Amino acid sequence: MCQRLRGKIAIVVGAGSTPGESLGNGRATAILFAREGAKVMLVDYRLESAMETKKMIDDEGGESFAFGADITKSADCKQMADKCAETYGRIDILHNNVGIGEGGGPVELSEEDWDKVVGTNLKGMFLACKHVLPYMEKQGSGAIVNISSLAAIRCAPYPYVAYSASKAGVNGLTRDIAMQYAHQGVRCNCIMPGFINTPMAIEAISSRMGIDREDLIRMRDACVPMNHMGDAWDVAYTALFLASDEAKFITGTAIIVDGGQSLKS
Repeated sequence: MCQRLRGKIAIVVGAGSTPGESLGNGRATAILFAREGAKVMLVDYRLESAMETKKMIDDEGGESFAFGADITKSADCKQMADKCAETYGRIDILHNNVGIGEGGGPVELSEEDWDKVVGTNLKGMFLACKHVLPYMEKQGSGAIVNISSLAAIRCAPYPYVAYSASKAGVNGLTRDIAMQYAHQGVRCNCIMPGFINTPMAIEAISSRMGIDREDLIRMRDACVPMNHMGDAWDVAYTALFLASDEAKFITGTAIIVDGGQSLKS
């Protein structure tokens, strides 16, 4: 490793993995940040899952600690930010990775499911930024990386209105934060992954739509010009670049990680 984050303090929100999943985007990013020299606060709704990530980092000689929090609650996000600053003295990186989806269009989707998806995917990022930004502003530096989705700008091959709307909101949130805090040394960018082959995505979509798992994988692979989906490391390495000083002149942008999927008509 090149120690691209040497001396940095990072919060990774969504650092665990969905039950039954070994390596999602958040866990891969947390491990990579630690490999590259960062001290990482591992935040997840399921504390036991964050602890599993911590063990993986421990086994590689990295430094981290786990913290259980519901990022849809302002008090939890404040405790998260305060605990990181109390433990490590500063917050250099905030990586917002939490996201959920519920299928359906405006008629089919329940109001409750709409609120749940938007509350998690968009409000959760807003609250995490709300409580971390004062620390970054005081330092005069910081990097925020939000996970959006290609669904923010392209329709999925199935109705996914709440997810798409929430991710479009993430793009807007990212731009506004970048503009407001640019003169204070704080950068904010987002990543728009296309089809990524994680167990959470495959199992959730296949069960929701009643599609055989292997058929779904073949369908999603065929949608990508490179003929295969990406994996969690593709997202993690993009997050590493945006969080590092290599991206010191980049803010307010959305990087597409999709194997060319967005180029198709």
